[in-house]
Amino acid sequence: MSSRDLVLGRVRRALADVPRDDDTPYERAVGRSYLREHGARGAAATVDLLAENLADYRAIVHRATEEELPYVVMRLLAERGSRYVLVPPGLPPAWLSAADPTRVHDRAVSTPRELDAVESVVTGCAVAVAETGTIVLDGGPDQGRRRITLIPDHHICVVRVPDQVVASVPQALERLDPSRPLTWISGPSATSDIELDRVEGVHGPRVLEVVLVSQE
Repeated sequence: MSSRDLVLGRVRRALADVPRDDDTPYERAVGRSYLREHGARGAAATVDLLAENLADYRAIVHRATEEELPYVVMRLLAERGSRYVLVPPGLPPAWLSAADPTRVHDRAVSTPRELDAVESVVTGCAVAVAETGTIVLDGGPDQGRRRITLIPDHHICVVRVPDQVVASVPQALERLDPSRPLTWISGPSATSDIELDRVEGVHGPRVLEVVLVSQE
């Protein structure tokens, strides 16, 4: 018996108790008994967990109110010495109202070389997952094309809390459209070799700064 036959045999045995009716809804045919959230938390505790896990992945976390946000963004860009900043088409103008770097707009005709010359990018996000310290981009108007968050060395991502924060990945998936270009980010881009030497900025930003903006 081949390896293929062995694998298919195991699949058949695993599905032996599943109704053969082709109209059986997928959600009824496949169990969903796993935990949707690990522990009960309020909104504030969930945001705190997000901040803790983001920092654990070496993202730099800041907190601000809506009024403080433009000045936080201005300070972060100034600290990096950014002369140019990439701007998605739907980024709220107020977020950059206090900053003075030259805005580079997200355009389809921009080349990788042109994007590589830009020091920073500022975006929003689609959702943030507290238990995994993950932010998810879906190419929405305040996030732009995927490549603008992969080429610049410095990414400032604004997360509106608590509205954009969920506890777990299953809860995040309920909010996301699988047909959109989803980018899941847990900390700055990094890799390690066999000796566990960590190198950051390999296939994305070397520095990830997340601003948690309170809406309350």
